[in-house]
Amino acid sequence: MFDVVAIGNLNYDIILLVDRFPEFHEKMMARGAFFGLGGAAGNTASWLGTLGLRVGFIGAVGRDEIGEAHISYFNKIGVDTGGIKRLDVPSGVAIAMIRGEDKRIIKFSGANAHRTLDFDYLSRTRHIHMSSNPRELIVDAVNFAHERGISVSIDIGEAELPEEAVEKVTYLLMNEDEFKRKYGSLEAIAEVRAKNVIVTLNGGGAMLRSEKGEVITTPKLHAEAVDTTGAGDSFDAGFIYGILNEWSLEKAATLGALLAYFTVQKVGARSAIVPLEEIKRKAVELGLELPF
Repeated sequence: MFDVVAIGNLNYDIILLVDRFPEFHEKMMARGAFFGLGGAAGNTASWLGTLGLRVGFIGAVGRDEIGEAHISYFNKIGVDTGGIKRLDVPSGVAIAMIRGEDKRIIKFSGANAHRTLDFDYLSRTRHIHMSSNPRELIVDAVNFAHERGISVSIDIGEAELPEEAVEKVTYLLMNEDEFKRKYGSLEAIAEVRAKNVIVTLNGGGAMLRSEKGEVITTPKLHAEAVDTTGAGDSFDAGFIYGILNEWSLEKAATLGALLAYFTVQKVGARSAIVPLEEIKRKAVELGLELPF
């Protein structure tokens, strides 16, 4: 049995730190670069595996060096790879230019576009987490989970949120900008039909609307952002860890904010991943009362 099965992309990230973005046909030098494994659901699974949860993954990689690196990394941290397809197409790639909290990203889906659900694999978990998935896959996974009493979290990002599935989503996550583009303003959080809604706020913290209709805003953790890549994925991991350990929504979101706090101070989506004991120490240092 798994605590969590994550479903989503596995990419190779190329991140360039720039002082400004290039003009048309302009060549310029970056002041720094980072190369490493990424993909939103993959990042969340990496945190959860490091935190000691039993994690599985459904995705797809190519039969290339990038695909082998993903499998090797997951094996190293204890994330099960039995749900990952290996295909004769290139693995996914994401290229980002970062200027402070502003970024420009180009993605190539590659093998990611060919992942399919393995319902036998999904039946072995108590929670499903999804990031960056097509509409049909979301609907099928949510319906499957609903019929079997499996909780579901979705970080929907800019993807379409299927109306026929939203009421069955246990935890709907997105950032403030994504939420405003979909619903107009934060006041609309009361109207979203998912059971629980979690919106990460610009500048830190989160706004939560519980299944009972309560709206809570968590404290902000201030950190100088070097690179925000993967911060939302880290938040998701902290939140999921909390809810699976039966914490309140507020405490789970606070842990999510703490993992995002770690992440934005490093370049790369997974560079800041640390063991649970270090997270506990930082929580005490920052005065966060978390029920570890």
